[in-house]
Amino acid sequence: MSSSSLSQVNIRDADLLAELERQRTSPVLEVVVRQLEQKQAKRDELAAMPRDKRRRATTRHEIAEKAPELPDLRHIHSVLAVCGLPYRRQPIETREFERRQGPMKLIVEAGNLTSPENGAKVQQPIPFGPKARLLMMHLCSEAVRQKSATISIADNLTAFMREMGFPATGGKKGTLHAFKEQLNALAAARMTIAVWNGERAKQRYIQPFSEVDIWMPLNPEERMLWPTTLTFSLDFYDSLKKHALPLNAKAVRAFAGSARKLDLYFWLGWRLNNLETTKTISWTALAEQFGSDYDRMDNFRRDFSADLKAIQEVFPKLPTRITEDGLVIAGAGPEVLALPEPRLAKK
Repeated sequence: MSSSSLSQVNIRDADLLAELERQRTSPVLEVVVRQLEQKQAKRDELAAMPRDKRRRATTRHEIAEKAPELPDLRHIHSVLAVCGLPYRRQPIETREFERRQGPMKLIVEAGNLTSPENGAKVQQPIPFGPKARLLMMHLCSEAVRQKSATISIADNLTAFMREMGFPATGGKKGTLHAFKEQLNALAAARMTIAVWNGERAKQRYIQPFSEVDIWMPLNPEERMLWPTTLTFSLDFYDSLKKHALPLNAKAVRAFAGSARKLDLYFWLGWRLNNLETTKTISWTALAEQFGSDYDRMDNFRRDFSADLKAIQEVFPKLPTRITEDGLVIAGAGPEVLALPEPRLAKK
């Protein structure tokens, strides 16, 4: 292959150009050039994608190329896979949020924290959105990994944010402030789980955290309450040990920008593990689960179908399909959602 021909190849990235230079005397240089051009083309294609689509494509490739390992394993309490938090910020005056799923509902109540500065009550909002879900997963995962109900926040919050694809930026509009706001909201929240069968109803009251160690920075630019350690309540921690739903950290990162996609991923993990036969879940039931902020069913069906397609981009073997009646789903093993060992346990 002549020098003039090499100057015309479509390779721009430094590592690929370095590889081309190393292979200049190879007897199969033309083959090498084609392979490097293909790699460049794939990188260019990824770079042209919107951020979230690029993350999904990268995650699918990573999962296909390498089996998930134990460091990829994360957990969240199964109850939060069945009934999730609000998708959008609620007005501070709204102190209670309810999410239903069939004959079951989760009620989340906003709480208060105490200011270390003067002992004043500081009202917290209801936790919402993807950051609250990611933080709850992080806290549950650390409790399971460390086998401890008490989790230190200060040492690993920034590393966790970066793992999930968020830059750690300061200021009131920065990501650190947004994550700390949701951490405060989670620390103060209370939950109620209710189930009923037409004749009887049962309620269980949950205080996820029994102790919160709160710090207030001295720097006026950072004057925001936030916990340095959180201790899960004994009831919640014992329940978590029995009902921790396994997740793949790479997949969570792929959906980290969307609360609804995270909820769908969590819910599919719970559903796939608990189904023994194929089941059709009606559009009405799906809207009850995921469509709390929709007024029109056609809009919800459109967006739910798009969200499911995004999940399928990462997990192409997902045993689900959309029909006029709703979502058809079958049971499947943990490999479908790329779960590392230990394997997903039946509950």
